Amino acid sequence: MLYWVMKYVLLGPLMRLAFRPRVEGADHLPRHGGALVASNHLAVLDSFVLPLMVPRRMAFPAKSEYFTQPGLVGTLKRWFFTGMGQVPIERGSGRAARAALETGIGILREGRLFGIYPEGTRSPDGRLYKGRTGVARMALEAGVPVVPVAMIGTDRANPVGSRYWRPVRIGIRIGEPLDFSRYHGITDDRQVERAMTDEIMDAVRVLSEQEYVDVYASTAKKEQEAPEAA
Repeated sequence: MLYWVMKYVLLGPLMRLAFRPRVEGADHLPRHGGALVASNHLAVLDSFVLPLMVPRRMAFPAKSEYFTQPGLVGTLKRWFFTGMGQVPIERGSGRAARAALETGIGILREGRLFGIYPEGTRSPDGRLYKGRTGVARMALEAGVPVVPVAMIGTDRANPVGSRYWRPVRIGIRIGEPLDFSRYHGITDDRQVERAMTDEIMDAVRVLSEQEYVDVYASTAKKEQEAPEAA
């Protein structure tokens, strides 16, 4: 109930008023059944506007700290992120990463939409970076299609480091689902997972029209921060 109140009564109408989002290809989202929604990641705003603007309910991973803070502020944060359809994910160790994958796979097997950013983190400069293969592993294990999505202009509405969102028009482009059933039954094959991930990122690149960089975004961020630390 809280999710639908957020979507249609509280936050959703405000988002539409502030950002006048233009959604293209919404009919490409499967009307029923599980699907993995793979998007580029330009701003924190992405995780709010995307699930609020698509017709089906979508779950997104969020840092577990958002759900565990004590006190009144912590309770309000927990209600807010739960109402947004976000699910707590631990970060850090390999065990935490596997637990995050299992959470997403479980949601997909329930026949729901699950959103993921294959780049793993926000783009540091607006370009599209190499995807991590977790997106392929989830699609294979859950046996679901992958829907590529491009967020347009959210980095102008919510620049890195900004404290407030700016009323800039944004766009959401949703591509046709990618069917990977040809790999059914294949697990733990790094070459297959890499090929799938590259295909997904190429579909996102075509939708977003971003320049593609064949390195991980996290690596690019470290390289940009190194001169500052020196």
